[in-house]
Amino acid sequence: MNRKHEFRKRIIKSALIVAVLVDLCLVGLNWHMARTPRPPDSELVRLANQRKMMEADLRRGDDIEKNLPAIEQQDDQFFHEEFRPLPTGYSGLVADLNALAGQSGLRMDSTTFDQHAADPHGIVQVNISESVEGNYQSLVTYLNALQRSKNFYILDGLGLSSSTGGTVRLTLQLRTFFRT
Repeated sequence: MNRKHEFRKRIIKSALIVAVLVDLCLVGLNWHMARTPRPPDSELVRLANQRKMMEADLRRGDDIEKNLPAIEQQDDQFFHEEFRPLPTGYSGLVADLNALAGQSGLRMDSTTFDQHAADPHGIVQVNISESVEGNYQSLVTYLNALQRSKNFYILDGLGLSSSTGGTVRLTLQLRTFFRT
């Protein structure tokens, strides 16, 4: 019986030693976890918000990708409706500018064109320099007519100067585009 008793004592001592060692390991692990930097709650909230924004960006990107054929169709429609074809573009352009000046009561002095090379999409940029002369009201009417014209013009610059006989000279730098 003494042997049984000794054996039990050893088993209990061994179990207690193992339990104390496990406790020491857990204390060490707990201490280590407490010392490692942890993002504060505000950082977690910021990261969660950033994730939501990125997910929203991805959804918008998917929507854009779905709508791309319709956008391309609108681009083609704009291209064909707003840009004159190159072979007939200059005659229509000159006729339009002369008509607008005549309707506004202006006298055209000079018009020059500077054509650029076609870009990869078949668009040719044409810079227009023109001088018109008339009274102030006619100049305002002409600028308004250019803005409301069914043709596509971009006004890059203008200059006013006095002319003979009490009229005003308006020098315009315009841009338009033709399609090849």
